[in-house]
Amino acid sequence: MTLKIDSSDLTRAVQAGVLQPGQDQALLDFLQHAPHDRPSFQLSHVAYYFGALLIIGAMGWLMTEAWMSIGDVALLLISGAYLLLFLLGGRSLWQRGQTIPGGLLAAVAVSLTPLVAFAVQRVFGLWPMDDTQTNYVDYYRYVQGGWLVMEVATVIVGLLVLRLTPFPFIVMPVAVALWFMSMDLSELLHGEYFNWEQRREVSLWFGLLILLGSLLVDGRSKQDFAFWGYLAGLIAFWGGLSLMDSGSELGKALYCLINLGLIGLAVLLRRPLFMVFGAIGVAGYLGYLAHDVFEDSLLFPVVVSLIGLGVIGMGMLYQKHRESMTHALRQRIPASWQAILPALRR
Repeated sequence: MTLKIDSSDLTRAVQAGVLQPGQDQALLDFLQHAPHDRPSFQLSHVAYYFGALLIIGAMGWLMTEAWMSIGDVALLLISGAYLLLFLLGGRSLWQRGQTIPGGLLAAVAVSLTPLVAFAVQRVFGLWPMDDTQTNYVDYYRYVQGGWLVMEVATVIVGLLVLRLTPFPFIVMPVAVALWFMSMDLSELLHGEYFNWEQRREVSLWFGLLILLGSLLVDGRSKQDFAFWGYLAGLIAFWGGLSLMDSGSELGKALYCLINLGLIGLAVLLRRPLFMVFGAIGVAGYLGYLAHDVFEDSLLFPVVVSLIGLGVIGMGMLYQKHRESMTHALRQRIPASWQAILPALRR
């Protein structure tokens, strides 16, 4: 659990006899000069992540066709040089104590792996698809079994870079590659057009697997590697679930219950991410009910506003009673589960 402490808190600790006079200032000086290597909403940290995402986007889904026209050999040399440059630069910053920018540059290097693998296959005549599929950006647009080598390479490189630079955000490009792999493998196994309904189901089940894997990792190290796994898993699971067609009222009610379960997991695991996705899902279901009951009514905006206030109130209730709610919920969890899953013991 993270606490925010300022000088007034330390002054009260001296007045209460917890600290001796003078210790408050010494502790404050220590905290102010200690290295801040945990991501937060400081302006510098936001700039670090925003810059890294810009680079990932520029070298990924925003890449122009001009890059494809320079030739396969040139593409391999340039992309390989970029990957090596970002990896060495990130490692250098990491060793100098700049863990956040260093780790982000390492993540950028991992995100370049599909492009390098793409170029390698083209140069050495190993490209599994015909020459009509030569635009790298299509990797982010279309589900095709021919992308599998690029995804496997990304996972392998990501795991190796994690060993070299154990920074949690590196989990994100690895998780994205695994998500793409789940889609492409399904298309390859089906041997036919992979329709929208099948994609949603694959996304849902893959998201569940990522969430389970993140739960097993959560709490096993000082670094929070589980966070990005939870985020990727929730996007895949909740996105697939929310896009499914629920043709009956029972199906829509089940959707609401699943989202309520996500809210319960937020309390159990102390992970507000689950609260965000669950609250959006519940609000969407209540909005559907409100629209169905109050359609073309003057009360409709009022009802939606009340739903919004209810979501805010739910967040405030969680913030105020998080510890007691978590403790009460964990009392009902079997001891064997708590022994296996470190996240339940935190």
